[in-house]
Amino acid sequence: MITCPSCGTEALEGADECPQCKNSLSQLHLQEPADSTERAVLEERISALNPSPPVCISPDVPVRDVIRLLVKHRIGSIVITEADKVVGIFSERDALMKINADVARLGDRPVSEFMTPAPRTLVADARVAFALKEMDLGGYRHIPIVDEESRVTGVISIRDVLRYLTEKLSEFDEDYGSQRG
Repeated sequence: MITCPSCGTEALEGADECPQCKNSLSQLHLQEPADSTERAVLEERISALNPSPPVCISPDVPVRDVIRLLVKHRIGSIVITEADKVVGIFSERDALMKINADVARLGDRPVSEFMTPAPRTLVADARVAFALKEMDLGGYRHIPIVDEESRVTGVISIRDVLRYLTEKLSEFDEDYGSQRG
């Protein structure tokens, strides 16, 4: 637990704002980053993850066609939109867990019956650490990125995060190696 310096209310470790007075707590619980990789995760924005362009469809598209789009585009999720707003997401996990071998029987049903409704979205200006926290807490492998009008502009995946971390760890190894040698 952390204590708000403004009003003394206790808040959960990692909370961005005080539940009582709404003052920012974002800097209270942060220790100095241990290395350049940790610093990058805490400071860089998710735009550094290079979000993929979204593949968007309407909720009434048959799930059979949606699965074909996943395969055709070699992607792990498709964003479901209505009037340019995110209303759901359908992922390879949804295909495996909700449809599995029943494609012949369920294939003509609308994707809206199988999608994850009202998925968590983030703006490109959110920090990488916040995206990681949201993915972990929500069990998400894909998160749509939206603009200030809530229109989808991209998608980040756990694969994007792993690629990013691999690059940052390589940079750290290069920096650390040059300091040792």
